[in-house]
Amino acid sequence: MTIEALQTICHMLPGVTEDIKLGVHLCFNVGGKTFLFTHPDGVPPSASFKVPDEDFEEVSSKEGLEPQPYIARYKWVLARDISSLTEKEWRFYIKQSHALIAAKLPGKVKKSLGL
Repeated sequence: MTIEALQTICHMLPGVTEDIKLGVHLCFNVGGKTFLFTHPDGVPPSASFKVPDEDFEEVSSKEGLEPQPYIARYKWVLARDISSLTEKEWRFYIKQSHALIAAKLPGKVKKSLGL
């Protein structure tokens, strides 16, 4: 996997924007809220995504994944190497993270984004 492949997957979802946070993280957002953090300049590149509360322990204990430092309490998972997941897995986790973040947006924002 590449950062460009993750970017393509993200932009297939409705209402997605991207920006740079903390000077080094390429972030993908919906309604101004981030659903995927990436570190494209890391060696290897890494990425973090949100999972449902009930799935956090299982997902974060998979090979190549771990709780995201500082925000694990919000059920964010870190892939230290984006190549540790297949494209199919990335599509699933990105879509799921997008849906979890979008679900918490105000109704007016959801409507404006076509969600």
